[in-house]
Amino acid sequence: MPVAGDPVPRVAIAGGGPAGMALALSLRLKGIEPEIFEARAREAVRHDQRVLALSDGSRQILDWLGAWADLPKTSIETIHVSQRGGFGRTVLRAGELDVPALGWVAAASDLIAALDAAVTAQGIVYRESQTIVAADTAGFPLTAFAEGRVETGAGSARDYGQHAVLCNVEVAEPHRNVAWERFTGEGPLALLPLGERYSVVLTCADAVLDEVRALDDAAFLALLQKRFGTRHRFVSTTPRVAYPLGLRYRPHPVAERQVWLGNAAQTLHPVAGQGFNLALRDIWELTQALAGAADPGAPDVLAAYAAGRQADRRGAIGFTDLLILGFGNDFPPLRHARGAGLLALDMLPALRGFVARRMIFGARAWP
Repeated sequence: MPVAGDPVPRVAIAGGGPAGMALALSLRLKGIEPEIFEARAREAVRHDQRVLALSDGSRQILDWLGAWADLPKTSIETIHVSQRGGFGRTVLRAGELDVPALGWVAAASDLIAALDAAVTAQGIVYRESQTIVAADTAGFPLTAFAEGRVETGAGSARDYGQHAVLCNVEVAEPHRNVAWERFTGEGPLALLPLGERYSVVLTCADAVLDEVRALDDAAFLALLQKRFGTRHRFVSTTPRVAYPLGLRYRPHPVAERQVWLGNAAQTLHPVAGQGFNLALRDIWELTQALAGAADPGAPDVLAAYAAGRQADRRGAIGFTDLLILGFGNDFPPLRHARGAGLLALDMLPALRGFVARRMIFGARAWP
């Protein structure tokens, strides 16, 4: 245990995006001195067009970091899960779990701005336009890789052959803070309440991506209506952007004086919105493991962190992968089995509560 007069432990963070800044804030709050190295210009980091679904567990972490109170966000009170062309559906409600909301939806750019303001207020060193190299970390006992992606050959990978098409749409009736997860033969479709509109994550196969991109607004809204059904009527859309989808993860997120977390440790399909929530749980657990350690890069400290994260990481990775592989097959017997599963989930409150809490808090149901 460190004592008064000992040098303050230092950690170099590769990546100044949301995960890197959240990690820096978390470490600073635990008396560890972080230093951020970001390859892009700091202003460019904010140009992120994604929308994030944040769980209640993530809300608690972000509130502790000082990045929640002024963040523009929209609550999710209800989540409706269904499949097109088959029976069965389940509905999750915040009131059943005694939580303020099942989650919140925020623009990634707004969250980055809130974290950046907190980093500035804390006086954390942020080195922009600087790719981290070994010479930069010579004086640090630990380097944390918090952004980017799992490098080829460093872990396991699965290409889903899909892209996510993102946009915001206006609907004819108020969304009433209901989020929708709709599984179709072409891939999942998510509608997340954001302000007065819905943020859309439309999955499409790589083979038809160019065709979807070429659609004018009216034709795109017609496609969206066909995929979703009639529970909402879509009246306008913003310009669309697309991102490739796949699964990449490091089985072992630590090495000698190195740790990987967030997208650098695992990149997940956006179905069920697990990616950034898992990253924040990585950050929370890493900070707890390093707090009080005289040497934050010691092998036993990193091994304990990796062991503690194993169940949560495997659970989130397996859950999202199973959803894509299981719901992506339109074989009729499998479609009926999925419907029966959704129906059973809807009829069993204890099971429904377990699934919801697992999505909100991870394997350990933090806190």
